[in-house]
Amino acid sequence: MVKLIAVYRRPDDVEAFERHYREVHAPLARSMPGLQRLEVNRVYGIPGGGDSDVYLIAEMLFSSREALEAALASPEGRAAGKDLISFARGIVSLYLAEVEA
Repeated sequence: MVKLIAVYRRPDDVEAFERHYREVHAPLARSMPGLQRLEVNRVYGIPGGGDSDVYLIAEMLFSSREALEAALASPEGRAAGKDLISFARGIVSLYLAEVEA
């Protein structure tokens, strides 16, 4: 199993970000072929109290590296990538990870 992990820093306009993420970006991401699960985590703080500069972490689970690469290369994956750049440039970092049981 592998994951594509997107870590979003706090956007300037949280309401606009949430609306776009919920109504546009998440549906595009969910349409990617081979996606087994999309998990969205909203960060509310850090241990010991205080605010985090991380706002949201999205994890997309795929069966293999090949499945992930195929999803990213698909029309749905390219559309999700283009959308990501349009609304989250400068606040998102992407990571690829292997899942250990």
